[in-house]
Amino acid sequence: MPVDEDKYPVESDRRRFVKGVVGGATLAGITTAGSAAVNSATAPSGQGGGTTTFRAVENTDGPAPRGMPQIPIELEPIDGEDDYYIKGVWPEVSTETQQGREVKVAKQDIAGVTYSSEWFQYCGVQTYTGVYPDAQEENSDLTNYFRYTESSQYEWQSSEVSGGDRMKLSDFEDYETWENGVGTPGIGKPATGTWRSEGLEPAETMPVEIIRSKRIEQMAKENPDSWLAASTDQGVMAHLNKCTHFCCVPGFKKEGSAKFAAADAIYCQCHQSVYDPFNIVEKSFVALPRPSKE
Repeated sequence: MPVDEDKYPVESDRRRFVKGVVGGATLAGITTAGSAAVNSATAPSGQGGGTTTFRAVENTDGPAPRGMPQIPIELEPIDGEDDYYIKGVWPEVSTETQQGREVKVAKQDIAGVTYSSEWFQYCGVQTYTGVYPDAQEENSDLTNYFRYTESSQYEWQSSEVSGGDRMKLSDFEDYETWENGVGTPGIGKPATGTWRSEGLEPAETMPVEIIRSKRIEQMAKENPDSWLAASTDQGVMAHLNKCTHFCCVPGFKKEGSAKFAAADAIYCQCHQSVYDPFNIVEKSFVALPRPSKE
């Protein structure tokens, strides 16, 4: 169960949207679906956790307490092709001394923002292999490439690419005209994928959503020194696709979203939370600690 205060029954067709922050003491003994119980009171230092400031696609409606964390991206040239692979940037891994012991951490400064692996430590993701700072050191099969999911809500993805394929920039070349009958045509082209999840069990798959949009491209150009310019490229932006309410998997321009005024937004069909991918905000939350490997 998430740590936040959004656990209220349906009133009419909506859940109550409750704002606030739950104190760190309530983290103890929290259990999330598909993950082990984590006791923050006894977790050793260096496992992450605690109040974390991050950048997110803004939550604008519904019971979700905050936005979903953005993933900075980079484009890697493909040898012999006039094309690029789309990759998620993982924070730089280093060793720090904390309370007399050396621990691995993953964090780096991007455009004045401290980007950290702790951004993704919620909804059970804190137990996933891919979120540990040294995961790639211990499992060389893990990469930062975004790969398509086996199935997708988007017809173009189901018909034009295969699950497990690396995402390419050219896959989104019609992003200024693409439409699926939901919302405004040409506002952006999405895809669903996975990140840092190769060879892992489905319960450890880190779901992501990628959107390429002229709006994102223009926003980044307006302030080339900003976080958005540093974390996106050619209009491509990504986020961890785990709703911060009850950990469901939302979608951009999703069927059924129009009746909740979310046709041009990211919509979670489970409890009607809505996120604006064209507004990146700074938020704080209580990140869950990673379980000890010892």
